Amino acid sequence: MRGDDLDKPRGTGGGPTYDPETFGRFAEKLARGLGTGRYLVFQTVVVVVWIVVNVSVVVLRWDPYPFILLNLAFSTQAAYSAPLILLAQNRQADRDKIDIERDRETNARQLAESEFLAREIAGLRLLLEQTVGRDDLEDAVRDLARMLDERLPEDADSA
Repeated sequence: MRGDDLDKPRGTGGGPTYDPETFGRFAEKLARGLGTGRYLVFQTVVVVVWIVVNVSVVVLRWDPYPFILLNLAFSTQAAYSAPLILLAQNRQADRDKIDIERDRETNARQLAESEFLAREIAGLRLLLEQTVGRDDLEDAVRDLARMLDERLPEDADSA
């Protein structure tokens, strides 16, 4: 045994390989199909035809009552459809986790932007409160004029 053989994983041991993503997409398509009214109607029609043919047409009885072959078909269908549906649900849950994380990041960015804008607006309000307005200037000019009027007579009397 060479040392570089340990650097590589052994793999599946020579068994069949498959692409999990392709198989997952197949499982999702199948699960979507199994969950439709169309499938239920189709399956009901097949079962009714199966029973009618096996009860009424003596020559074509391939599965006489109690319909063991039909029960086997249902069991096989259940044995495969349940894991495929679970696989599809797991894949959907994984996608939901990714979407939730993306939403969480988006919400955090929006919250940070909102807080930044709130601070900016508060800063602008403070600046506007400190800004001298027209009324403030008029009041100051009146006060100065009054002070000048009060001093001018004193200055005129002292001269």
